Amino acid sequence: MTDHHALVTGSSKGVGRAIAYSLAQAGADVVIHARELNDEAKSSIKRCKAHDVDAQFVAGDLAQSSEAVVDEVFAAALEANPDIDILINNAGAFFDVPFLEMTFDGFEKTIRLNVEAGYFLTQRFAKYWIERRVAGRVVFVGSINGELGEEHSTAYDISKGAIRMMVRTLTIALARHNIRVNGLAPGLVRSHATLWLDDKPEREKWLAAHTPNGLVPDSAVCGPGAVYLVSDEAEHVHGHMLMIDGGMGAWQHPDPPADASDVGL
Repeated sequence: MTDHHALVTGSSKGVGRAIAYSLAQAGADVVIHARELNDEAKSSIKRCKAHDVDAQFVAGDLAQSSEAVVDEVFAAALEANPDIDILINNAGAFFDVPFLEMTFDGFEKTIRLNVEAGYFLTQRFAKYWIERRVAGRVVFVGSINGELGEEHSTAYDISKGAIRMMVRTLTIALARHNIRVNGLAPGLVRSHATLWLDDKPEREKWLAAHTPNGLVPDSAVCGPGAVYLVSDEAEHVHGHMLMIDGGMGAWQHPDPPADASDVGL
């Protein structure tokens, strides 16, 4: 990945940080993004630089996802590295409450960060690349929740389902311009978003038992998949959502009813 340059949104921790590390390890220069330059962001920059690549930082609260914020992040990223040819749309969050308690503001906040920010940031970079005839590469980070619904995460699940379709439709819009768009969908991985597992070992055991490979791995497992999707080896891979879920998305009925044979399961 030498001679490639990536912006990874939401890369001070979790899956975003894992992807940034893997890109740096593969030789790509990286621009780390977070809401602010905190200790976690500084650590991400330091660890990327340890691989003898350039690592810069840009700040911006994409949860606001106004046109001004998107433009600020876009401009700051290009100021940090005008040769960016890879965009990893990872910034996202979980703000859910039960469906019957969801407010307009809560739903819109989820969509702004998880859907709108990546959509319009990709638009900005696509225009920039097309003008300069750059072969851009885009990866959207979705989730197993874009494949399988849960009762208490309706807004989040909807936003991640939108990402799956965004990967497909932006592929159709941008492939002719030599811009590749793909996605990856992590299953349950250990990150800042799953710290609750530390206090609920029985819950983690149950979740591992309901994943075909029986693992709840560190978020680092997501990095190599992202590197592949933006690599030259994936030149003919467009519109694909790479599942990094230990097989969770393939399991139709992890807990079939006792009389499953009676209903054809």
